[in-house]
Amino acid sequence: MKSLIQRILQTLLGFELYLYFFSQYKIKTLKWDKGEKDFFYFLDLIPKNAHVLDLGANIGIMTFHLSKRVIEGKVFAFEPIPWNANTLRKIITHHHLSNVMLQEIALGNNFEPLRMVIPVVNGVKKQGLCHVISPDITEFNDGIIVEVEQKTIDSLLTIFPEKISAIKIDVENFEFNVFNGAEELIIKDRPIIYCELWDNQNRSNCFHFFETNNYNVMVFLNKNLVNFDPSIHTTQNFIFTPKN
Repeated sequence: MKSLIQRILQTLLGFELYLYFFSQYKIKTLKWDKGEKDFFYFLDLIPKNAHVLDLGANIGIMTFHLSKRVIEGKVFAFEPIPWNANTLRKIITHHHLSNVMLQEIALGNNFEPLRMVIPVVNGVKKQGLCHVISPDITEFNDGIIVEVEQKTIDSLLTIFPEKISAIKIDVENFEFNVFNGAEELIIKDRPIIYCELWDNQNRSNCFHFFETNNYNVMVFLNKNLVNFDPSIHTTQNFIFTPKN
């Protein structure tokens, strides 16, 4: 039923207008989503004068809340998919998010162009599942293909303020590549990091990356952060905190 409603709305409104209304709806209701309690806990950890990175900003739902949190800082929002970026730009304008700096590029560990897909499932464009086409991802690969520019975070250090205090990242199984291209910033600034990770090799690689760089792998449980224990916790959302 949900997919049917989405298909009807995308057909009636057009894809971009659908994305705009969907983003506005999610912005207004996100606080009541039980699955996002860990994100709002992460928000509370960020000082109001902090500068943050939103990697995989999509259509601006979390970008909005990051912007309202760091009212004295800046949000650098990265989104390479044109339809998503256009929606995010409209959200920035509508809500007067003057502290959001949109960057329409993909992030990774080199500078080669990337092919990305907007999955289409039963006639519904799934903007939330956009991802880099890779042999490691075997699902949701049928859809609209776009080629995008790729850069590394570390190659962009000159456009950022002196210190980045927090990073939110959701790039659909490409996180390890992004972290590899951001190691200089992570070592230098020691930001707290909110990250969605599927249970696969990419997750294992990310865990090893952060353990090597002296970070804790934490999850939100019962209103507190606790060390991740794979025998107990089934979450896909993690908060990486520096040990020193």
